[in-house]
Amino acid sequence: FAQISENRTFAANNNGIPRVPSAIASTLSPAGPLIQTGYRKPRTTMASTEAKGKANEAKASPITFSLVAESPEFPKMEEQTLADWKKSDTFRESVRRSKEAKLPEFMFYDGPPFATGLPHYGHILAGTIKDIVTRYAHQTGHHVERRFGWDCHGLPVEHEIDKKLGIKTKEDVLEMGIARYNAECRSIVMRYSGAWRDIITRCGRWIDFDNDYKTLDTSFMESVWWVFKQMFDKNLVYRGFKVMPYSTACTTPLSNFETAQNYQEVRDPSVIVSFPLIKDGTTHLLAWTTTPWTLPSNLALCVNESFTYVKVKDTKTGNNYIMAKSRLDFLYRSSKKKEVEQKDTSGASAKKKKKKKKKKKAKGAEAEAKEEAKKEEQSKTEEKKKDTSKKEESTNATPYTILEEMTGKDLLGLEYVPLFDFFKDWREKSGAFRVVSDDYVTDGNGTGIVHQAPAFGEDDYRVCLKNDIIKRGEGLVCPVDDNGIYTDEVGPELKGKHVKGKGKDCADAIICRKLKDKGRLVLKEEYQHEYPFCWRSDTPLIYKAVPSWFVNVPSIKDKLVNNNKKTYWVPNAIKEGRFHNWLMDARDWAVSRNRYWGTPIPVWTSEDGKEVVVVGSISELEKLSGKTGITDLHRDNIDDITIPDPRGDKFPPLKRTTEVFDCWFESGSMPYGQLHYPFENKEGFEAKFPADFIAEGLDQTRGWFYTLMVISTALFDKPAFKNLIVNGLVLAADRKKMSKRLKNYPDPRKIIDTYGADALRLYLINSPVVRAKEFAFKEPGVKSVVKDVFLPWYHSMRFFIENARRYESQSGSSLKYEAKIQSKTTNKMDLWILERVNWLVQFIRDEMKAYHLYTVIPELVRFIGNLTNTYVRFNRDRMKGTDGNLEESLASLQTLYYVLLKLCRLMAPFTPFLVEFMFQSLKVGLDPNEREQSVHFLMIPDVDGTTDRAEEAQNAIETMVSVVDLGRSVRTDKSDVPLKTPIRKAIVVHSEEKFLSAVKDLSSYIKDQINAKEIVLSTDLKTYAVYNVLPDRRVLGKRLGRKMPSVYKGLVALKMEEIQKFRADGKISVEGEEISLEEVDLKLDLNPEVASKEMVGQSNGDVLVVLDLKMDRGLLSEGKARDVVQAVQSLRKAAKLNPLDKVDVFYKAVDADDEEIPLVDVIKENEDVFKTRLGTTFQPLESMPKDSKKIMESVTEVGKSKLTIVLVKKE
Repeated sequence: FAQISENRTFAANNNGIPRVPSAIASTLSPAGPLIQTGYRKPRTTMASTEAKGKANEAKASPITFSLVAESPEFPKMEEQTLADWKKSDTFRESVRRSKEAKLPEFMFYDGPPFATGLPHYGHILAGTIKDIVTRYAHQTGHHVERRFGWDCHGLPVEHEIDKKLGIKTKEDVLEMGIARYNAECRSIVMRYSGAWRDIITRCGRWIDFDNDYKTLDTSFMESVWWVFKQMFDKNLVYRGFKVMPYSTACTTPLSNFETAQNYQEVRDPSVIVSFPLIKDGTTHLLAWTTTPWTLPSNLALCVNESFTYVKVKDTKTGNNYIMAKSRLDFLYRSSKKKEVEQKDTSGASAKKKKKKKKKKKAKGAEAEAKEEAKKEEQSKTEEKKKDTSKKEESTNATPYTILEEMTGKDLLGLEYVPLFDFFKDWREKSGAFRVVSDDYVTDGNGTGIVHQAPAFGEDDYRVCLKNDIIKRGEGLVCPVDDNGIYTDEVGPELKGKHVKGKGKDCADAIICRKLKDKGRLVLKEEYQHEYPFCWRSDTPLIYKAVPSWFVNVPSIKDKLVNNNKKTYWVPNAIKEGRFHNWLMDARDWAVSRNRYWGTPIPVWTSEDGKEVVVVGSISELEKLSGKTGITDLHRDNIDDITIPDPRGDKFPPLKRTTEVFDCWFESGSMPYGQLHYPFENKEGFEAKFPADFIAEGLDQTRGWFYTLMVISTALFDKPAFKNLIVNGLVLAADRKKMSKRLKNYPDPRKIIDTYGADALRLYLINSPVVRAKEFAFKEPGVKSVVKDVFLPWYHSMRFFIENARRYESQSGSSLKYEAKIQSKTTNKMDLWILERVNWLVQFIRDEMKAYHLYTVIPELVRFIGNLTNTYVRFNRDRMKGTDGNLEESLASLQTLYYVLLKLCRLMAPFTPFLVEFMFQSLKVGLDPNEREQSVHFLMIPDVDGTTDRAEEAQNAIETMVSVVDLGRSVRTDKSDVPLKTPIRKAIVVHSEEKFLSAVKDLSSYIKDQINAKEIVLSTDLKTYAVYNVLPDRRVLGKRLGRKMPSVYKGLVALKMEEIQKFRADGKISVEGEEISLEEVDLKLDLNPEVASKEMVGQSNGDVLVVLDLKMDRGLLSEGKARDVVQAVQSLRKAAKLNPLDKVDVFYKAVDADDEEIPLVDVIKENEDVFKTRLGTTFQPLESMPKDSKKIMESVTEVGKSKLTIVLVKKE
């Protein structure tokens, strides 16, 4: 790393403004945006002068620090740093060192992503959070193993293969063979692993890809078997027949938390169908459903015993309908709607007639007679219409007549005619097609009667089981296959139709037509609602009864809730709210899938189901089966392995159940699988479980966080983690979901190549997304990090290096880091910045302890502002040694050096690239024994002991800054005198001597910043100032009422002495009322008797700064001299000279006729200014030797005159 800064060359501007990288410049026009972003076009550089500068440098005194680029290109710097890290194997070296030092372990679990897709901003965000926390843990004295993990099994992989090979059904897979199918899956598992490694590494994340874990590894799968067997032995696992969310596209059931991931707004048919009673064919029970495809499987109707039901006679059909009384409006709402529409129509007609009447014009007698006759005819027609309308209204007003009221209990046992004859034998077989009851029936929608299809509804299954319509473990009415296709059980019209198909000939449409033909369809309309879709195939789910292996989560619910209390979440609201509620409502977890590419369920059963063996390891399987050399646990390798029946040879051998594990069960088992626990690393695992830290997105609340907690609680009654950061969703700039199809977000790689990974890292963690909120990604935000944070920070380092070199050149001695110099400084600004960096260290330590990453960046920005805008700016001349005081120059440089080094260590976890570059540039001044290979080998700094003078310095700096801000504001807003032209004096007026004493101690800084020859301190408020009392009318009026006007007048009339006492006491009595300072605004202004064009001032309400702007020749001459200095410095930059390059300056002045002070006189009168600022004096151009080696020449305007400047190489 020692040669990093020497070997890097970055194009630089000659105007002092950081150059925009070419990638940005190409997107900006020369006008407007280019200037608004703070960037300017680079001017042409001169290679020859660069070579001369290096030659001069070689002849100078020994120089410790190497120059860095004026205009940094952060992405290129980062790429070079990556190359250096790779060459030196820096990451592994850091891990090796911490392991050899036997530092305490900080355990981190990395949630495994699928490598079947490319990483996006969500992955980069989560990776950044993980990287910051683990880097910080390492740099606070911990050993941190960081292994990347891959989720290799499950639907994401299978779905890709299904699309590739055109696989539609389970039969397609079996036809090609599971071995070939799994081979295809294996071939794409790591398809994008290279891209993942590339982008994650480029983002600066340190994680071990070479020692990663994969859920397809045999060692991982064996640990999953062990986990399952442990849960089985604890009676937490059972096989059941349960109605579950089912993906017909993937032919597998889904867990509740998978189902919750993808709800969409859909429009489904909403139908009311009739069920005639056996005992009375004219009376029909009405049931409502939005899944007509389930109606052929109907076996019962369910009511609520506590509801009031009615039998009504339908006026239109003459049928008798039974439904909940509270739901009559649901069926007959269309009649009421017609009545409203008729009223609206008649009303509109009346309005039209009224309008026509207004437009009617005067007509002749004959025309009027015809009009009257016409009106009479229309009147007769209207009467006939009214009679007809009354009859219709009479009919519509009573669409039904209530015949009888009853309770739900009265309906129990009523038998009805099934909709179809497909399963009519179930009446005799199990007493189907009758009314049952359950409290799950509500009157919030529908008819208060729910149709029961036990194979397609969780409540339906439970209710029918309770009423003996179906038997546990026996067959069900389920005329739908694994692919969601109707079987031949429901006739030729429906056979082969998908239950969730669309179009005129879809299953729902055919069923509705058949019901209409039978007179059983009472109402059909569309219903818009949210419906679950498969998170992988994006197809509608159905609820279907499937056999599955379940974890009995409700039985450990109390333990789960208790273990959740032992964890720390950021933000805590997710832990206490969403996650707690999910645990409280925990249901049995279906952990098996009817798929092929996954870890097989290690259960072998006999044909009669009486013998069940759960295998927990490879050795156990080999022992039980007699087969040896098992190296792969996938289905194609173990499905044919059998286990002898324990009951003897007369029984067939046990065969493995066909299911595989849900991939969520595998990811929840990663703490054990990644270490092959308990077969290896047993002691190591148990010593560092649970993990110290994990982090993932909000969607994992019901995913990975949940499965980790369930499995660890089941195994050890412990949470799997101690600390957790939950991040939110990164959206596109329009606050819509990022979409590759819509291309509504910038490519992450493009952002990194343009602004750098550090900028992207800080932008993401300084957003609400780190607090589990949604966040709209906007490219200008990344750019602002570069402009507002990195460039000022970088230039403070560059300023240090330039002036350290200047010091070495002037003093003839090397500048080496010496802590004792900065520790003994008495300069208040030094003490202040040292205290500020100490405060920042403590703040970041406190916030990182609480895992509050999002609070760090605002304070960093604030500190960078303090460092660059206050400390560096105010100490510029001091560091340069402008006044020749090299001792003060060294003290200020050592202070800045200390701060920059400390900041590098402090921010290493956050901006790993930038601090590495800075550290490599700065470490050359350290003792050789302290020059670490990388800043990332150093620990986060501790807080140094604060001095007794720290608080005093803090107050003094705040005082100084307030005075300087006021003074510069006056010069900018109220003065025509340019800031480069010195003024006679600045008068600082304040009532307290303590305040003025602080100003006096820092008066040299104030003089420099305001550019005043003298600072005068005064407590004479009476002479220079006036207070204006501005009472708050609203506040006083509310409190004083009618007395407010008199008090207002009294306050406004207060004298100066009274106001000063008012300020000191905080209250005053006026008109018998006590008034506090909070009820008024005290405005301090310059006394009008003092104010003039040449005496201007401004106050912040506490201190008044008055400037004496009266000019004389000396002040004007010095102001022009500073313009000349600026012209020379600009020419030096254009010539690419570094600060140590010595040159002679020759000039030629051409003064305007009306120039008040000739330039020749200015140059002669201000030789000391030029010597101090430029390190040289001016010589007339005519005296320049003919053989001089000219470097560069320019002609510039100073005032009204022209000045030719020639830079010549100093011999």
